[in-house]
Amino acid sequence: MKFEGTKDYVATDDLRVAVNAAITLQRPLLVKGEPGTGKTVLAEEIAKAIDAELITWNIKSTTKAHQGLYEYDAVSRLRDSQLGDERVRDIRNYISKGKLWEAFERKKRPILLIDEIDKADIEFPNDLLQELDRMEFYVYETNETIKAENRPIVIITSNNEKELPDAFLRRCFFHYIKFPEEDTMRAIIDVHFPGLKGKLVQEALNIFYEIREVPGLKKKPSTSELLDWLKLLLSEDISPETLREKDPTKLIPPLHGALLKNEQDVHLFERLAFLARRERN
Repeated sequence: MKFEGTKDYVATDDLRVAVNAAITLQRPLLVKGEPGTGKTVLAEEIAKAIDAELITWNIKSTTKAHQGLYEYDAVSRLRDSQLGDERVRDIRNYISKGKLWEAFERKKRPILLIDEIDKADIEFPNDLLQELDRMEFYVYETNETIKAENRPIVIITSNNEKELPDAFLRRCFFHYIKFPEEDTMRAIIDVHFPGLKGKLVQEALNIFYEIREVPGLKKKPSTSELLDWLKLLLSEDISPETLREKDPTKLIPPLHGALLKNEQDVHLFERLAFLARRERN
């Protein structure tokens, strides 16, 4: 079972090595990187490549580790008992399976994506250590142990919003997705826009990487935002010549809302354009 990338996803050599190493070691693959660099999409493409079911657990700031195992609705059971409902005789009627439970009971080895684990509180990763290590957990309400039929391939993503505990990191295979260099970015663009004119791509890439290098930028544009921008350029029939225009008073590129995502960065470019106009005068 080897991951070699797919026709829809450009995987660098080091990323392919990391995925296959995690599969071989049977350890969770912890993937970090800037938002928009394809961490979540990676799990989807691995699932496609090896023909496996993808089970996704989207983590929020309020998510607790036990929700990935199961949740017991004691309130509903109490209410039903007061109403004389026959369902109360079987406690299983009030247990909802979590994403780990779903993954553990699959007959065929699935992909389990734990997406954006750093959104949860600091104890969340540690609370999952034993379950991810042993691939089993105990259900106290029914006195049974749930074991994985087939050990799932676990992909965990993080945007690096907070540090993860050392004990958790020791149990993972780690990979940081570097921001794509220009050659890799061209390959990514070619996947999404096959046959796109070379001149337009070159001018768009020049502007894109120049924006990312502007000092003081609060949020650098990502790969996904570049793809959105290219889609808009094509839709509006913006020519390479328009992008190539080097007037320093027009530092903000056309349709910049796809690239600049907050007012601070827009104001930064407006100030740079203002300073450029003053220097010319």
